Amino acid sequence: MKNAKEFRSQLSDADLRILRIYRTVVDCGGFSAAEVELNITRAAISIAMSTLETRLGFRLCHRGRSGFSMTEEGTEVYEYTLELLSAIENFRTRVNSLHANLKGELNIGITDNLVTIPHMLITHALAQLKEVGPDIAINIRMIPPNEIERAVLSGQLHVGVVPEIRHLSGLEYHHLYEEKSYLYCSNQHPLYFSADDLVPLKTSELDTVIPAYAQSPEIKAQHQPFRASASATDREGVAFLVLTGKYLGFLPEHFAKRWVIEERMKPLHGQTHHYTTDFSAITSKNAKANLVQNTFMDLLLSPEQ
Repeated sequence: MKNAKEFRSQLSDADLRILRIYRTVVDCGGFSAAEVELNITRAAISIAMSTLETRLGFRLCHRGRSGFSMTEEGTEVYEYTLELLSAIENFRTRVNSLHANLKGELNIGITDNLVTIPHMLITHALAQLKEVGPDIAINIRMIPPNEIERAVLSGQLHVGVVPEIRHLSGLEYHHLYEEKSYLYCSNQHPLYFSADDLVPLKTSELDTVIPAYAQSPEIKAQHQPFRASASATDREGVAFLVLTGKYLGFLPEHFAKRWVIEERMKPLHGQTHHYTTDFSAITSKNAKANLVQNTFMDLLLSPEQ
């Protein structure tokens, strides 16, 4: 055995494993009895004990024909081991209790009209959050994407769901959806009963609703050929105007589906007049750790969703 030395290095998982072996050896009164408890060979136990003694720099026990007995240092290390392992278990229990007693608020901002997306990732995650934290207060704000970004950056919102038009440096982006939008007319519009798949649209002559919110270059390019004779601040506003029968407008496929089923709308020239929008959940890079927020994000991004 080497001369006594200070134990300076950090405890590793391997050290903790060996300390648990040592505790079991002492509790069982020797190597032979510990074999059954630990389900490892006596040789493996002996190697573990020798490794621990080398790490600590002194002998912990005597083993041989005379039987098993602890040295004075071994007795003290045993007591310290009990304290250490108890503290680890207490830590685990208390952390788990936090998950079992989630409390607080989740403030989330969502872009309008995402509730009809078939995947329902947000809905399912909110349902699961309510199950693991019945006392959590969930507050949803339906506001434009730029307001959601500002509110997440300022800490007013924990999470936002926005279209990926731009990436701000202070935000983390977590991809959720791909949303497909098509050009729609209502059953009150002259084009509803035309063979539109065979006749190219004279786009410059068609009154169309233009979004009054931020759009990607791809989306702007789709609107550009049409006559911009109305605008709307959200997709519901676009739907109101399309349903008048006086305007065309681009709407998400999932949002327009109800009116398509009722034969009150139909998409026009789907091969050419369509675009895709990516939606992401956003969080602040500088926000303080929040167990409610972290739990919601884990549920939202879970591969089982």
